Amino acid sequence: MSGTKRQTVVVTGTSAGIGRATARMFGARGARVALLARGRTGLDAAAADVQDAGGQALPIVADMAEPDQVEEAARRVEEELGPIDVWVNNAFTAAFGTFMDVSPEEFLQATRSTYLGYVNGSRAALARMLPRDRGTIVQVGSALAYRGVPLQSAYSGAKHAIQGFTESVRCELLHEKSGVRVTMVQMPAVNTPQFTWLRTHLPRHAQPVPPIYQPEVAARAVLRAADHPQRREYWVGASTVATLLANAVVPGLLDRYLARGGFEAQQTDAFPPTTGHGNLFEPADEKEDYGTHGVFDDRAHASSPQLWASRHHVGQAVAAAGFAGAGYAVLRRYLGS
Repeated sequence: MSGTKRQTVVVTGTSAGIGRATARMFGARGARVALLARGRTGLDAAAADVQDAGGQALPIVADMAEPDQVEEAARRVEEELGPIDVWVNNAFTAAFGTFMDVSPEEFLQATRSTYLGYVNGSRAALARMLPRDRGTIVQVGSALAYRGVPLQSAYSGAKHAIQGFTESVRCELLHEKSGVRVTMVQMPAVNTPQFTWLRTHLPRHAQPVPPIYQPEVAARAVLRAADHPQRREYWVGASTVATLLANAVVPGLLDRYLARGGFEAQQTDAFPPTTGHGNLFEPADEKEDYGTHGVFDDRAHASSPQLWASRHHVGQAVAAAGFAGAGYAVLRRYLGS
């Protein structure tokens, strides 16, 4: 889009997955893109992607859990690239396993990096956008922002927290009649390297619950949200829509359904089990570039026929019980009966 070619954009968590695909797409528009991540090797590779696509890249090593590092990164961006137009919060870490298997230290780290990382990023962005009365913050969310699933209590909790935090800040901006916009994109299962490098207590290799989408599908939704931030939320993928609709009206049924099928659906025998701390306490890509995609290319969809956008809460979107039945039926299809 001609009006966005010289935007200054910050994308966090850019060394792989959604963040990396998003940074590259902004680069293809000719944007000035600041890339924030902890691991130098993956970060530099992502910066090369942006430059190859036609953009200007500024890679910055920063831990989003550390507010001083985030603030310093934002200062550098504006000094070297110019005023920030779009800030995309995407960085996270996670620990897979039952709640009682995840240690307090692991839970705390996942919460700091994911939830407080979004808080720190939003604060740094707003500190610069509010005086100018313009700018957009895009929060990369998940269906898990509304619907917790077994084996992902830390991640589900963080995404729920981000959802509540974003709603609170949005209301404050509306109260002040601010020109700054905050929007959120709720994602489906995405084929990213996280399932290979995450911290896990599972006996088998972790996998996203099918259907799985490629990171580029998610990235296109992020760019759409950045272009049209007046919409409070975007839902990506039929599985996200089905899950959120069912959860809005028949949450008890969904509890029982996930209790029965959610454990098996998040594990696979196709790859060896992962070991160690993964990227929870330190970056997994400090010395190795994992690329944009995970190991599920043969199963991941490169497009989504349903990028469903809503201006309202889930409860307002489902005015009739028929939606719940449809959502539950679709969910059965994806998780298996």
